[in-house]
Amino acid sequence: MSAKNKLPEGFELAPTAQGSSSAREAWRVFGIMAEFVEATERLATVRPAVSIFGSARTLPGSAIYQQTERIARMLSDAGFSVVSGGGPGVMEAANKGAFVGKSLSVGLNIQLPHEQKPNHYQDISQSFRHFFARKYMFVKVATAYVVMPGGFGTLDELLEAMTLIQTGKSPRIPIILVGSEFWAGLLDWLRNRLVTDGMINAEDMKLVQVIDDPQQIVDAIFDHYEARGFANLPEEHELLLNL
Repeated sequence: MSAKNKLPEGFELAPTAQGSSSAREAWRVFGIMAEFVEATERLATVRPAVSIFGSARTLPGSAIYQQTERIARMLSDAGFSVVSGGGPGVMEAANKGAFVGKSLSVGLNIQLPHEQKPNHYQDISQSFRHFFARKYMFVKVATAYVVMPGGFGTLDELLEAMTLIQTGKSPRIPIILVGSEFWAGLLDWLRNRLVTDGMINAEDMKLVQVIDDPQQIVDAIFDHYEARGFANLPEEHELLLNL
């Protein structure tokens, strides 16, 4: 046994336990592979699509919920499938707006210890056990990100997208923050700390744009793709294969 895997002195793992552990890990890998394959096949026709993120705790009828629903409806009517996390709050508002629109409403649901209850506004509902498989599909299908106010999960998705684009691991797509007042403090901190301290470049701040008006959000996405179309370019397709 290597030093890295050395057990405490006097402790030996039974051969059957070793075999059982290895078998479980192998089956786990197969399960992850199956999750990727199933999701890739089911979402193959979801193009072009906009992924919408935001808090699961946003209440129905609130201003953010209503704004999300309106944005999703306008995107759906403009020809974009709308992809959310499939749960309550902003996710529900996004699916609800798209569900009554002309295009697909897609929910990428995650199985949690305290089980997330899928909302009822999904044309396609895909369930995941692993966060990283789910996050990959958000990136893979997205023509743009629309990020509503939210908590840790929302920040995780936002920073993941910015990191992938900044490092050249995924194509550059519009990342639109909705809620200028909500995001102002974070953006100021990024400029005043990360840019000032040389931890990111000033150009990296252009990875995101803040837009509150729903029609301007739709227009900004169309403007980004006006000259090149919505299909992935060959080099972008290669990036996604190696994400």
